[in-house]
This record gives sequence, C-alpha cells and structure tokens, in this order.
Amino acid sequence: MIKVAIVGGTGYTGVELLRLLEGHPQAEVRTITSRKEAGMGVAEMFPSLRGLKRFGNLADCNVVFFATPHGVAMAQARELVAGGVKVIDLAADFRLKDAAEFERWYKMPHACAELLAQSVYGLPEMHREAIRKARIVGNPGCYPTAIQLGFLPLVEAGLVDASHLIADAKSGVSGAGRKAELGLTFSEASDNFKAYNVAGHRHHPEIVQGLKGVTHEPVNVVFTPHLTPMIRGIHATLYARLTKSGVDLQRLYEERFAHEPFVDVMPPASHPDTRSVRASNVCRIAVHRPHDGDIVVVLSVIDNLVKGAAGQAVQNMNLLFGLPETTGLTAPPVLP
Repeated sequence: MIKVAIVGGTGYTGVELLRLLEGHPQAEVRTITSRKEAGMGVAEMFPSLRGLKRFGNLADCNVVFFATPHGVAMAQARELVAGGVKVIDLAADFRLKDAAEFERWYKMPHACAELLAQSVYGLPEMHREAIRKARIVGNPGCYPTAIQLGFLPLVEAGLVDASHLIADAKSGVSGAGRKAELGLTFSEASDNFKAYNVAGHRHHPEIVQGLKGVTHEPVNVVFTPHLTPMIRGIHATLYARLTKSGVDLQRLYEERFAHEPFVDVMPPASHPDTRSVRASNVCRIAVHRPHDGDIVVVLSVIDNLVKGAAGQAVQNMNLLFGLPETTGLTAPPVLP
C-alpha cells in the first residue's frame, strides 16, 4: 500500500486528489495539510468527503502531492527527497528546466534549482519511461496538457511549421483555484466570456519547452487563454500549417495514441465537448483539415481538475510505483 500525503488538501485540486485516492485500491492517504484551514476537518470544507480527517508527518509517507501555490513544494522538496520520499508537485516549481525561465515567469527565485535536473515533466504520453524512474515529478499545467497532446503527433512527425502554432484555449473558472477574487465571482464570470493574459501567459514556456523536446525545428506558439462561464473543463482549438502533403491525419493521430489509455481520438468530423470528459482523466481529440487546405485544426478537451491536474498526478504516482497506469482512474465521465 502506498502511503500518501497531500499538502494543500482543501483547494480544488487537493480535494480532487482526495476524491480519486479514496477510491484507489493501492493508496492510503495518511496525511492532509492546509495552512489556511489548520485543524479543520476536511468534511467541514467539503461535505462530499465526510469522514476524512488525517494529520501526520510527511516524512512517514512514500509520496507527497503538493496541491499548493507556486513556491511551496520547492521549499520542502530537498528534505523530502533526501529522506527517500517521492514528490509530485501540481504547481510549477518543477515544470521548467531553466531556473532563470522559472524566475522570469513566476517572479520568485527558485529555492532548489539543483533539483531541476532530477525532476521529470509529468506528461506520461511524452515522458512515461522517465517518470517511472523519477524522484520528483512536475505535474503539467492544465492548458499545457490539452495543447501539447493536441499538437504532439503533428510536431513529432515534422508535418507542420512548428514556428507558427496557434493555441486558442478556453477554461472553466475552477482553473484559477479556490481563492476569493472579484473576477471569479458568480456575478462577474457568469454570462460572460473573455480573453486574458494575451501578452504572455506563464503556461507558454511550458508548452514551448515540451514541444521543443520532440522536434529539431524552432518552436513558437501563440497562446491565448479565455475564461468561460463554466466550472470545469478546457477546450483547446489548435491551428498549424501543413508543410507536407498527402498525409492521412486521422490515421496519424489514431496510431500515435493507439496505446494511450487516457487519450481518445474521435472519429472523423467529430467535435468533442468539455462535458464528455467531466470528472474523468481522458483527453478527447479530433483532427480536421478544413476545405482540404494546408491548415490543420485540432480540437482537444480535458477536465482541468483531473487530466489537467489531480488525475494526471495519480497517473504519475501509478508510474512511479510500478502500478498499472489506469489504477484508480477508470471511472467514466459524469453526465450531465
């Protein structure tokens, strides 16, 4: 049995981790911590998880999930790793390999830059074997998960101009976390739709870093995020220009993801929607070539709290401990 600790157990990703791990046959949550709600039972914050109230020592666990703001995991990772504890960080502390790039986008110095070389970027569809051997996993962001999986077959096969990629992505408000913020209140976010951080979103370098790892060509992505009046879900509409003709795009995607348990390539002419993946660890993808032209349009949808956060983190834990990758993650999407 894997002994698990969750640091930051009362945010949206933390409670999603709790939900998934309570149904995991090989994991036992031993410790839940929260600085803001110290001493409060989990059920007081989330009645859906009545009966959970666990406090203990992180060092006594096999793996620690950090469902915390950026900067928390890197302050504790060195000591945990030295003690043989594996770390899965759902924030950005171990996503970027370049400490200077991290500092540029996250406006804080990296507290343990020497550990970045040991960390593995936790997108299993790209780094499965490295994850199995890792001590520290930087769990991908939600936007980068949907966008990289959508672009991956095209960039990997060298079929598109990777220096002119466009990612137009929309997210539900839970992607911003559980913090109180005016723009996320019901009266502000409901019945509204807007783009934000057009000049530069901090998930941008993560997307570029990942795609650069699968091609020798220059990579540039124009990434525009949008906030939508829904709670869960990300819909990424991706555009790329083909540089080779005569390619069966549907076959390319089906073959690339044929053995990926959490990527579902939809039939031709499909339009996946966010509710089709709600509360699941699945990414659904459809590939289109309008008017048989040279522009490829890829539609990629995920639940930002599951495949975009907690579910992918559990997927990574399964890989770290030699379990079948799908363990505890096979529940179908929730509808309606």
